[in-house]
This record gives sequence, C-alpha cells and structure tokens, in this order.
Amino acid sequence: MEFYASNTPLLDWTGDALIIGLSEDALPLSGPLTELNDRLSGLLQDLIDEVEFTGKDGSSAITRVGAGASIRKLGLVGLGATAAITPETLRRAAAAAARLAKKDRCVSLGLSMPLVQDDAALTTQVLAEGASLALHQDNRFKSEDKSNGKVNLEQIHLLGLGGHDSSLHTAQAICDGIILARELVSAPANVVTPEALAQAAADIAATHGLELEVLDQEQCEALGMGAYLGVAKASELPPKFIHLTYKPAGTPTRKLAIVGKGLTFDSGGLNIKVTGSGIEMMKIDMGGAAATLGAAKAIAQLKPSAEVHFISAAAENMISGRALRPGDILTASNGKTIEVNNTDAEGRLTLADALVFAEKLGVDAIVDLATLTGACIVALGDDIAGLFTENEDLAAAIATAATAAGEKFWRLPMEEKYFDGLKSIVADMKNTGPRPGGSITAALFLKQFVTSTPWVHLDVAGPVWTEKENGYNNPGGTGFGVRTLVQWVLAAA
Repeated sequence: MEFYASNTPLLDWTGDALIIGLSEDALPLSGPLTELNDRLSGLLQDLIDEVEFTGKDGSSAITRVGAGASIRKLGLVGLGATAAITPETLRRAAAAAARLAKKDRCVSLGLSMPLVQDDAALTTQVLAEGASLALHQDNRFKSEDKSNGKVNLEQIHLLGLGGHDSSLHTAQAICDGIILARELVSAPANVVTPEALAQAAADIAATHGLELEVLDQEQCEALGMGAYLGVAKASELPPKFIHLTYKPAGTPTRKLAIVGKGLTFDSGGLNIKVTGSGIEMMKIDMGGAAATLGAAKAIAQLKPSAEVHFISAAAENMISGRALRPGDILTASNGKTIEVNNTDAEGRLTLADALVFAEKLGVDAIVDLATLTGACIVALGDDIAGLFTENEDLAAAIATAATAAGEKFWRLPMEEKYFDGLKSIVADMKNTGPRPGGSITAALFLKQFVTSTPWVHLDVAGPVWTEKENGYNNPGGTGFGVRTLVQWVLAAA
C-alpha cells in the first residue's frame, strides 16, 4: 500500500475511486462539489438522494460512474456535524473509505476530506493511520490465502494535502507499532511465548539500533524478583525479563519508562480458570507487553529527544508440581512480602518486580499498562481503559495524549481506604482484596512497588481485543495503547 500526499484538487484527480468526506453542514452541495456534480451529469446529487445521505457520522455510499469519466467509482463518507469533527472522526472516515474502495475492487483511491483543527499535517497523518489500519489483514494462521485472485487497493492519494510527506512517515511508524502489537496479541500462546516476546524485542533492537537486555531466571533471582519468578516457576517455558532502551542522539530531555504486563498465557494457576470463563482467550494477557513493544517500534523510527525504557517481565502462568500455591508467601525485589490468596491474580505479581526495576533506572515518569482486571471491564466496558494515578500532571499528560490518539481512558480513584482489603495477617499484603472495587485494589497493590517516581497505571483489559470490525479495527487484537504511549513520549520529549 502506497500513500501520496497530493496537491491535486478533487476535480482533477483521475483513478478508480474518488471518495469524499461530507459533514451534515456540507449539504446542500456548493463550491467544487457543485462543479463535480455538473461534470458527472448530476451523479453526485443522485447518489445523495438515492441513499438519503445526510452526512451522518459513520454513513457511507458508493456508486459506479459512467464510461468516459476520469474516475470509475464515486463514494461518500459521513462526518457528522462540522463542529464535532475530531482527528478520530477522520481516522474512522478514512477507514470506511478504504474499506469501500477495497470491497469495490479498486486499485487506487482518491480521498478528499476537510481539514481537522485547520491543520493539514495532522489531517494527513490521521487519514493515513485510519486507512492503513483498516486495510491490515492478519491471515498468518489460515491455510488458504484469502487474497488470492482479489484486486488489492494499492494506492491512496490524500487530495489537497501535498507537502506533508513527513506526516505520512509519522503515520507509517505509528501503524508499524500498532500492527506489531495486534499480531502479537492475536497469535496463539504456542507461537507467542516469553522467548518469542524477547525475540520481537531483539528484532526491534537490531532493526532500529536500540539497546536490549534480556534477563534469564538466574539473573532475576540475583535481583530478588521473587514475585515475578513465583508466577513463572510452574511453566516449562523459562521466563524472560525484557529491557529495551531507546536513546536519542543528543542529551535526553527526559527519561521515561513504559512497563507492559507480559503473561503470554494465563491458565489461572491452581486457581484455574474454568471452561466457559474465556480461558482460550488468555493468549491476550500480554496485551500490555505487546503495546509496549509496539510503542518501541514506533518511537525508534520517530526519534524523540527523550530516553525511553521499555520493560516487560514475560512469563506463563501454568500448572505443574512446581506451581505457586494459594497461601504461599513471595518476596518482591523491594523486600515486600506478598501472601498469594489467588494465583489467578498473577499479572500484578510480575508487574511488581518490573516496577521496582523501572524505578531503579532513575526515570522521570513510569507508565504501566496491563490487561489486569475483569473488574475494569465490568466498570468501563470493552472500549474504555482505566487510568489510575495520584499524580495530577501525569494524569493530565496521559489524558491529553489519549485524546490526540483517539483512545478512550477514564480516570478511576485511588481510594486508599480500599487497601485495607489487601492487608494480610502473615505478610505485608495479599495479592487480591474483596470483589468490590477490584480494579482499584489492583492499582493500590501496584502502588506499593513505586516509591516516589510519578507513575500511572493503565488497565487495558477491555480494549486490546475486539470480536467485530469497528472503525479501523478488524476482529482480533487492536493494538490499543500504542498511539497513546507514542503521543505521550513525543509530547514529553
């Protein structure tokens, strides 16, 4: 797929499909669209009338153009009210347009959309992101090539946006990271193992010149990572503690850490997940690590002035004669002891030692993201992630980045009183509390492993996967979190 930022007006473009983004306020037709309608013998107005197109957000239509015209298909995508158009509106509109063109067997697409925020560079970027992500298909594990014999959309021309090739580069870097995260999440646990996650990090390091450190079990033992290793010890697959570092060419303006939960499969341990609980989907329990590596792949190409550390304590949570038992006491690398009252609350145990490791690097801020709790899905549904922090500046920075990225987060309280539910008679704390407020007590647990560094916890359990096509997301892993992380780093640099 090739994108072109083109100065060609929509009236002069020639190719397979011309698709125009129209807001509710853009009707009736005026200006260049009136001229286009006249050139096409009233076809544009006929299409509007036939499907009763009003410009409603998410609506679309396409029709064939008669012989002798400079285009073969003419399409419309609704943008809603002009005042409500955001970058996310255009991402989704570009996705809809790309899908229309592909379904109608078009090789080339001319895309004409209004500027968002009066910013041609931003408009170029978000259109390229939306179309690229919508066209991504992950058929790695299908025995037949479903694209065989089909016409592929090969070129997308972003009309009226010439001179913004750097925005196309930004979009491509971000999409590279999102697609990596999608494919890691979508792959089965017999393919994406702790070793495979470490290899993905190695590939990023080799391709983009990052530094990589992968600690094995003995090295983690030497660092006292008892919480992480307690989870990992039942699996036949050895744990891999991944530390990937991006350093800018000059003196870093800031030093940041991103920590992703990396459970490549979660059986629940001896508190085993039962049939019907979604155990077959526990391959997605490394969605935080996938987003972390996806962000690393994008940031390595965008080269911000901040130094960024990407960390994941990768492991499987399995069952064997070595398995962690309910009632066992683990000692984390900061010396705190944990009574394990539920082996299925394992992600927070791996994150505990990863957070201690991150803080020892002397970073200015830490963001962790994890598919941590079902309670967060109950509270916020499948499309919204939870945000937990006591640092107002970091909360505002992540919220701003998420808005720019088009990813939804909702800040939930760090209600300190709820930590009473984690108190243990025999250890410093238990790893789970009562059922009410489960995502909050999980965040309070993690808080015990960060002493003074500004820190935010993102519970992304819902949005990392979708069963249905939605906007620019296809069924499967979504790559959720990558855009927000990248936006945060770029703004912080």
